[in-house]
Amino acid sequence: MATYVSPLAHLDPRARVGRDVYIGPFCLVGPDVTIGDGCRLDSHVVLCGHTTIGQRNHFWPNTVIGGEPQDKTYHNSTTRVEIGDDNQFREGVTINRGADKEDGVTRVGHRNLVMSNAHIAHNCHIFNDTILVNGVLLGGHVHVQDRAIVSGNTVVHHFSTIGTLAFVSGGCRVPHDIPPFMLAAGSDNPEIKTINIVGMQRSGISRETIGIIKRAHRLFFREHKQIDEARALLAEECDGVFPIELANLLSFIETQRKGKMGRGREAVRMAPAAPKEEREAA
Repeated sequence: MATYVSPLAHLDPRARVGRDVYIGPFCLVGPDVTIGDGCRLDSHVVLCGHTTIGQRNHFWPNTVIGGEPQDKTYHNSTTRVEIGDDNQFREGVTINRGADKEDGVTRVGHRNLVMSNAHIAHNCHIFNDTILVNGVLLGGHVHVQDRAIVSGNTVVHHFSTIGTLAFVSGGCRVPHDIPPFMLAAGSDNPEIKTINIVGMQRSGISRETIGIIKRAHRLFFREHKQIDEARALLAEECDGVFPIELANLLSFIETQRKGKMGRGREAVRMAPAAPKEEREAA
């Protein structure tokens, strides 16, 4: 179908809109917004700031994308939101553009489902195929890696990382990283309970690899082994050849333990932002 813009919407003439886009009533699209082919804005959707959106994204009513970061150090600088393809943003979702830190960008990848009233703060990076359930609140600089699931009404501390195929139960306060393939539960400072076996099976990970990840879980979270000792024990069981999933887990835990307060990315907290000229040229 051809691009449709409701007469009750406001589309800034400087905005760049692709083909087959639907912009419903009472939507507001600002001058520095780019919308890719096949996107749909149902109604009362606000796209503002320097926001670039890929193809076939669906925005349900009352979503606000690209608003100023809720950061007292921000002073109207040129920061951005970048969104990939085939994402769904349900009712009331908010995504803030980056603050003047790191590279000044908030990123959402491809095929993510962000459910109602979830919030993605400045400088977050949502990878691909994730699910953020109703009411999830991500603090600034949070990373959610591929195929992770964060359940409803969970609050994630800034600079935390939710690893690949991790599962976080509902109602958690997450002040630290959650390693890949792990299932975390507990309303306050959630514990690593077991591995996300259902998620791993659905992703086609072999039974043998699931077994070695389960063994790694026991070494780290039951026997509390140090990284070098656990790596040596796992190397014996794998004949020295780690499956990529185990290598990912070991690298994640090593980075986490080198960080502060259980958050590996705390190391970048004090890093200066990229110069304004570089951000604007990117």
